[in-house]
Amino acid sequence: MKLYSFDGVDAALDLLPLAARRALDLAGLKVSLEVWRTLPVPARRALVEAGSAPAVDNAQVEAILGAQTFTRLEPSADPGVSTVPPALSETLGSKRPISQALWNALSPLDRYALVKVAGRGKPDRIEAAYAEIVGHSALSTHLAPAGGARMVDVSQKAASLRHAVAETRVAMSVDAYTRVKTATVPKGDVLGTARLAGIMGAKRTAELIPLCHPLALTKLDLTLELDDASSAITIRATVEAFDRTGVEMEALTAVSVAALTVYDMLKGIDRAMEIGPTRLVTKSGGRSGDFTR
Repeated sequence: MKLYSFDGVDAALDLLPLAARRALDLAGLKVSLEVWRTLPVPARRALVEAGSAPAVDNAQVEAILGAQTFTRLEPSADPGVSTVPPALSETLGSKRPISQALWNALSPLDRYALVKVAGRGKPDRIEAAYAEIVGHSALSTHLAPAGGARMVDVSQKAASLRHAVAETRVAMSVDAYTRVKTATVPKGDVLGTARLAGIMGAKRTAELIPLCHPLALTKLDLTLELDDASSAITIRATVEAFDRTGVEMEALTAVSVAALTVYDMLKGIDRAMEIGPTRLVTKSGGRSGDFTR
């Protein structure tokens, strides 16, 4: 259940909060404040929860009202996610920016609330709403309004095929390289162990990188190639998923964990090994388009 401080509604729900207004607007229903106050508190909470959800279930909203008196209106729609409404940008002005990336990252309720408040034209309330909903996020979609880090909301993005390739290298002494090539490393199979570690690392990226989303990977190929001329191992990961966000971090995590595993297994022979450069080679899918180094 989402309640905004600027809305002036507390947990008692004596007034109609924006989340409940969204539920009613999208369902095409209107109730007076008197009718709202006759609703049992659990019903009021249910309407707030319905309006806080990513999508509003119109039938559920009407069922919550039950036999209460309401006016039926033309159902409205949430503000579109593809473009920041020009009227909103004009009302907020240059001192209260909302980038397209930030607009995409806001929840449907946040977008509704901003548009609703801006439409009323009350400067103090607009300022308070912007500060609470946007705040420091105007500078980064990964910052919450209070300034703490947050995971970007990707629920409104369309799932698509995401592809990424990353690579790194581990350069080592001739002795260490020869041990790998001849499979005489005391700790065992360096290439096989590193490959398995890289795959495991990619699958656990969301547990290692705080703001990454858990993804169901559909493809993860990791190769380790020996470079005789440089006494180095080149590690490359190819990752794919059909999801709402990219797999660049999974590919980069895979090669990084694999490289660290190589180092761990060979550090008794050569502590001067060097890892890198670690880099994204290519990615495709998503609104940001394709990238190739």
